[in-house]
This record gives sequence, structure tokens and C-alpha cells, in this order.
Amino acid sequence: MKQARQNWVDLRHDPLSGIETIRAHFTGHAYDPHWHDSYLIGVTEQGVQQFHSRRKQHQSRPGTVFMLEPEELHDGDAINAQGFTYRMLYLSQQQVEQQLSPLIEQGTQQRELSFAATLRDDQQLAYAVWHAFEALWHNHPEIIKDAALDRLFVQLSQHPLWHHRNEIINKDAVLAQQAREWLIAHHAENPGLQTMAQALNIDRFRLSRLFQAHWGLPPHAWLVQWRLCQARQQLAKGQPPVDVAAALGFADQSHLGRWFKRACHLTPSRYQLACTNLPDLA
Repeated sequence: MKQARQNWVDLRHDPLSGIETIRAHFTGHAYDPHWHDSYLIGVTEQGVQQFHSRRKQHQSRPGTVFMLEPEELHDGDAINAQGFTYRMLYLSQQQVEQQLSPLIEQGTQQRELSFAATLRDDQQLAYAVWHAFEALWHNHPEIIKDAALDRLFVQLSQHPLWHHRNEIINKDAVLAQQAREWLIAHHAENPGLQTMAQALNIDRFRLSRLFQAHWGLPPHAWLVQWRLCQARQQLAKGQPPVDVAAALGFADQSHLGRWFKRACHLTPSRYQLACTNLPDLA
């Protein structure tokens, strides 16, 4: 119980841009492997933030910029009792593509932008992330927020931070994509692996191995992450948690709440309060 009180997460939502800003502190284990549907760009403020992504272990220290792509699997831990503190921006894929495509080489708008590095020790970039966070966090006038975000995107465009994903298209990749799309289409039905395997005409053991190799999680765990991303979007729009739970295939509102708290360290109602002016629905 002592460790739980030492951990905290504070979130704010900019009403005009929709950008979420999070400042958090953790000791010990912070996050199980998970992913987001946004680009995450943050700065470690204090301590050492250790996490795995792209099949590597990373350690982000004070002043280091860390960057994660949509659906990039990662976890989080502290390496000592002091824990770590970070501040982070959640940027939608549309925002990043709209802002960065005009600033870098031609033709990028036709291809998905991808970070070339997970960590970056760059004082100017860290400064830009920090001030964009400050402008959004304290709800400065729009002209100041716009200027801070413009500075951030210019800094990102001036470094070799981006490359294009050139995924190898083969039979397994196509099948993995089909399995993903099938799960999304049938998410409210709580489908079993055997049902999915029969629909895709593949042995379920091969399907499970192929899916995890391509997406980093077993099908059921991946589906939970997708549901949680959808829940964040719907809660931010003011949808009642009970309706969100029913629409996304959770057993009930309590089931949604347990998964949401485990993944985000916030209850759905507390998250919604940070995103809207609605009364607490808990």
C-alpha cells in the first residue's frame, strides 16, 4: 500500500487541440506491456525510466526525450526506490502527419511516419517538448500554445528522427492484418480463438503464434488494448462509462473500470473529468 501512494498520475486535456498532457511519477513497476493509438513524445524529469520497446531495453534519464509510435508495445519500471517522473504529450496521428509532412521531404503524406529512434539526447528538442507541455498544461492563450507546438514540430523536423515503414508484405503479414481486422469487426461479441481461426481458415495454434509474432501480444491481450484505446476516445467525448463498456464488449462498467485503472492508473470517471466538464459519473 505504501508504494501505491507514492505513485501518481495527473492528466489534462486541451479542449481545442484535443492533445492530452500527462505528468506522472512511479516507483517500482509502472506499466505492463501495452500500446496507444497516439504518438507519445515526452521528457524524463527525474530518475531513470526503464522500459522495453522494439525488442530492446531503454533507459531514459533526466532531460532525455522519449518517443513512441501508435501501437508500439512498451512497458515501464523504475530501477531504484527513488522512482521516476516524466511529462508527456499524446499527439494524434492526424496532428503529427499534418504538422510534419510539410516540413520534411516530399511524399511523406502518402506513407506512415515512424520514429527512427526511441530516445534522443537533444537539449533543444527537450526544451521544445517541455515548453509545449507547459503551454498546454497551464492552458496558456492559444497563440502561445500554437507557437510552442510549432516550435516542437520544427525541432522534430530538423533531426533525422523519421523514417518510413517499409513492411515486408508476405502471406503471414497479410493474414496477421486480416486477423486484426476480424477482431475489430467482432470485438463486441467476445470471440474465441477457435471461432476466429475457423473464419480465417487457419489452425488456431498457428494463428496465435503468427498474431503474437506480428503484433507483439496474443489476440485476446491485443483486443483488450484496442478496446481501451477506443474507451479513451469515447470517454473523452463524454460518453457515459456504462455505455462505453457495453459498446466495446466489456462485461459491465466495473469490468471496464478494472482494466482502465490497470492500464491508465486512472478510473474512467476521473479520466473523463480531465477531458470534459461533465459531472463525476462514478
